[in-house]
Amino acid sequence: MAQKGIKTTKQSQKAQTHRPEGRIARWWRETIGELRKVNWPTTPEALRLTRIVLIVMLLMSLMLGLFDFIFSRLLALIIA
Repeated sequence: MAQKGIKTTKQSQKAQTHRPEGRIARWWRETIGELRKVNWPTTPEALRLTRIVLIVMLLMSLMLGLFDFIFSRLLALIIA
């Protein structure tokens, strides 16, 4: 009977045979398994969502550019 905290012979052998290559292969198999569970969008959905993202980016960049211009002019008036 093994004491608590002391590994038995089978456990220590198992720990020694657990190589990094095995961990990488297991990680890869698990990753592929998770990717199969993903609900991937259809092509029309992906195109529609891409358009939405591009439009929002364009609007936000215009808004931020406008705020930057306004605040830089105000700061120039205060300093000058």
